[in-house]
Amino acid sequence: MKKKILSFLTVCLMSSLNVSAQETFKVMFYNLLNYPLEDAVPNREDDLEFILADYQPDLLLVCELNNITGANTVLNITRTAINPNFEMATYVSNTSDDTTGDQNDLQNLLYYDSTKFILEEEIIVPTDLRDFNVYKLQLNTIDQDINPVEFYVIVCHLKASSGTVNAQRRFEMVLELDAYLNTLPSDTNVILGGDLNLYTGSEPAFQQLLQDTNNITFADPADRVGSWNNNPNFVDVFTQSTRTQSGMGGTTGGFDDRFDFILTSENILSTANITYVADSYQVYGNNGLSACYNSAINSSNCAVPGSEFSFEVRDALHNFSDHLPVTLSLEANVTLSDLGDSEITVNYNLEKTLIDSELIIYINSFKLFNQELNIYDSLGQVVETFQTNSSARQVFNTTKLSNGIYFLGFSKPQTKPIKFVISR
Repeated sequence: MKKKILSFLTVCLMSSLNVSAQETFKVMFYNLLNYPLEDAVPNREDDLEFILADYQPDLLLVCELNNITGANTVLNITRTAINPNFEMATYVSNTSDDTTGDQNDLQNLLYYDSTKFILEEEIIVPTDLRDFNVYKLQLNTIDQDINPVEFYVIVCHLKASSGTVNAQRRFEMVLELDAYLNTLPSDTNVILGGDLNLYTGSEPAFQQLLQDTNNITFADPADRVGSWNNNPNFVDVFTQSTRTQSGMGGTTGGFDDRFDFILTSENILSTANITYVADSYQVYGNNGLSACYNSAINSSNCAVPGSEFSFEVRDALHNFSDHLPVTLSLEANVTLSDLGDSEITVNYNLEKTLIDSELIIYINSFKLFNQELNIYDSLGQVVETFQTNSSARQVFNTTKLSNGIYFLGFSKPQTKPIKFVISR
């Protein structure tokens, strides 16, 4: 109790003095090139670890992830390359209807530093091809209860290939996203990272995202809207293809397209409580040289003496994927919590919060395997204790509990409780 009172007084004191720090958060979006099923290049994991260790993102948004095995491997790589506090959102296979013969093995996912972010909600927006995966995050600040800083992260992968038919399908996918965004307050903070497969800024899908009559209008922080495809004037924002050599998986042909993006809602550029750091948008590994056009990213055409990205970085990027990552930084005037004195945020979710006799949870953190899982009543008393195993999906029988409101949580490690209701 003394510790709780001291924490409360500390928050009040900090709030009254308006003490805060300028915190910066690094964001990366990366197309992982059919990971892990694409195995033409051996030991790709070593290249990914090198890339992440060099950039050190706080948020990692990915697409072309094939399965839960790959998802967990990437999680372990983030913990080794960046820091051990990384967690991932719930891995969910594509839920969108499929009538085109695609195997639905290209998934999106979010990885995040759990000391800096709290994952509050996970939403799926289906389309006729692939889902938009939407994640609601909150900064883990000392005054998060009275002054929360929240934002949404959208990860996506639009229809590939040129031609009017494919451009129309990209447009229709974006319309599905817009329908969801219309349900949010117009001042919601949103970032969108994805392989948009756009050949020009005039495509209907891109224009729809930037439409100023939308409830939430996106902006291109790079401010490089134009006709990108095969146009060396836009080489600084090209992301594909890193390769000219065949037999490595993915696309060859050299550096000639801007397919990968991080967009932000317009308010994040200036007025939000978490904002874009000016001039921080960058294609990681791209030295911005016109000579790199149609070349492999690890070639001598793509660097000169003094270039930011070394051969070692560009070679790892060349070997891991046919896309380059896109990065930017966000900032907020906040003071982050010290996890030594607060709850540890680890990833577990309920399948549903209104239940009858079975409580189904999904666990994506090894820290919660083989631990005691407590159920508390509305007075905070433990009314049931279960033992978890090492499965991602776990089912517990709650028939002994009467109707009412309950809370689910772990004591070791201490976690933020999740509320659920039993109603029969």
